[in-house]
Amino acid sequence: MRTVRTSPTGTRPATYSMRLAPGELPVATWRLEHGWRPDGSFEEHAHDFPGLAYFQTTAGRLRTGRQVWPIEAGDLFVIAPGDMMGDIHAGDLAGVEGWGVFFTPDALGQDVPGAHLAWRTHPLLFPFVRGGAIGALRLRVPEPDRQGWVDRIRALGEELARRRDGYREAALAHLTLLLVGVSRLAADVVGDLRENHEPLLAEVFEVIERRYPQPLSLRDVAAAVNISPGHLTSTVRRQTGRTVQQWINERRMVQARRLLTTTDLPIGEVGRRVGFPDAGYFARTFGKLHGTSPARWRQAGARPTGGG
Repeated sequence: MRTVRTSPTGTRPATYSMRLAPGELPVATWRLEHGWRPDGSFEEHAHDFPGLAYFQTTAGRLRTGRQVWPIEAGDLFVIAPGDMMGDIHAGDLAGVEGWGVFFTPDALGQDVPGAHLAWRTHPLLFPFVRGGAIGALRLRVPEPDRQGWVDRIRALGEELARRRDGYREAALAHLTLLLVGVSRLAADVVGDLRENHEPLLAEVFEVIERRYPQPLSLRDVAAAVNISPGHLTSTVRRQTGRTVQQWINERRMVQARRLLTTTDLPIGEVGRRVGFPDAGYFARTFGKLHGTSPARWRQAGARPTGGG
């Protein structure tokens, strides 16, 4: 897995998107170890995918949105798509030990809806829905449970690194248990989250989910939710870091990847079913977003890569 950076625009910081190799699981872990020093990539930024940051030690500070959090052992930060993460100053994370886990809704199975709608409708993803751009949600893992969190994240990281037989099922099981833990810790804030669920965004993504297989543009979505295209563009970009057209393409690509790896449909038919009647345009769009052609993606997905 690699991330792709979109340069800052206007008041928006840089945004990072997850890019996968063919056949790769959309899950990644990273480790913060004692003495770790950030490099230039840790500027003020946002992700367009959800993540977790869990800290084992009391040391340093984390900047999210407009807040600066002193890090304490047992801190768990729930990072929603679009949340602004502050730039890391020298020494901010010196002495910190912890883990990060990032993923996309694809990781939770074939039946999970695409893009932002999944974060609103899947019970394990609801803690990640807070309207975006406000900074990560800070939760506390009780002391008796902390070693279990470390063990679970380490086990997930090991499965992703070693890719032994059955690693996909094992990694999904570990990720699911982590998200169950997040949901339980966030139970006290669920009421507040539901009251601030950004009904406009919810309506926008419901339109995309319902109509992505058909011709669909920014103007079509704006008309469906009864606001101007300009206002819709600024609202969605501010809250999620992406444009409406990028979200339409993301939903289409989620389904395209599924059809390429689970069916024998011709490439042109796959494109048609996800809203691209022109097979050439589908192939170009897919290649631009994934760095490979639909045919090569299918071939790599069908070929065993270390088992699982």
